[in-house]
Amino acid sequence: MSILVIGSVAFDAIETPFGKTDKIIGGAATYISLVSSYFVKPVNLVAVVGGDFPKSDIELLQQHGVDTKGLQIKENEKSFFWSGKYHNDMNSRDTLVTELNVLGEFDPIIPDEYQDCDYLMLGNLAPQVQKTVIERLNKRPKLIVMDTMNFWMDTALGELKETLELVDVLCINDEEARQLSGEYSLLKAAREIRSMGPNFVIIKKGEHGALLFGEEDRVFFVPALPLEEVFDPTGAGDCFAGGFIGHIAKVGDTSFATMAEAVVKGSAMASFCVEKFGTEGVIHINQEDIQRRVEAFTNLVRLQ
Repeated sequence: MSILVIGSVAFDAIETPFGKTDKIIGGAATYISLVSSYFVKPVNLVAVVGGDFPKSDIELLQQHGVDTKGLQIKENEKSFFWSGKYHNDMNSRDTLVTELNVLGEFDPIIPDEYQDCDYLMLGNLAPQVQKTVIERLNKRPKLIVMDTMNFWMDTALGELKETLELVDVLCINDEEARQLSGEYSLLKAAREIRSMGPNFVIIKKGEHGALLFGEEDRVFFVPALPLEEVFDPTGAGDCFAGGFIGHIAKVGDTSFATMAEAVVKGSAMASFCVEKFGTEGVIHINQEDIQRRVEAFTNLVRLQ
């Protein structure tokens, strides 16, 4: 079952109470692709970088089973760059630098080999770009999952709502769900968002877990795993998305029950991410590590 991932491949520079980095590999599509590759291969990637992006980082993606035919390289331009500093609670951060560079005029060209994708994961991008991807596919995938953020709610709400009509699953955090829906209750918020198009809504609550909402107000909740060390939350949401879409593609089913399992898998993958800076938490793990982490999540809610 093939996955098509659209999003940013970029540079990040991160500072947390536990340390800081210079420019390291980041971007939504990077995290999503790396994580989903633990479930299915190949993962087909469509993104754009500048000529400054190291060949070694592209090879890292390839070594993990990510097909990079759809990765555009603009030789005389610079890659997207984001820099941020996290507060002591690790739940809030200040953006220090945002340089769109090649991402500012990203035109997602989908190779012919990617046209028959079964599952489409739209990483956080301008909603018009996300919509363009859907419209450029020759056939509709079995499942379209979309991530977005409050920036697009502030600056492109009309385009965001048009794109929402075309997707099956929306994945956002609790603050974004409240803003998009105008409802404080997350149950009401999910119901309102589902009326905009998606059949399912995932609301992430950071260190407090995640909620899956489906038809007939069905709800599934998974808590966050208590960790001894949390170094860097950057990319955790994208790792969640990668685990989510990866599990669904592996199983080949889009029922509520399978999505609930996928929320657990996504939460497990996100927990690896936050233990180290950047992608380091997810590039050196194996299937046994993942199984043990999933079991740890299961034990959180097991009564006996």
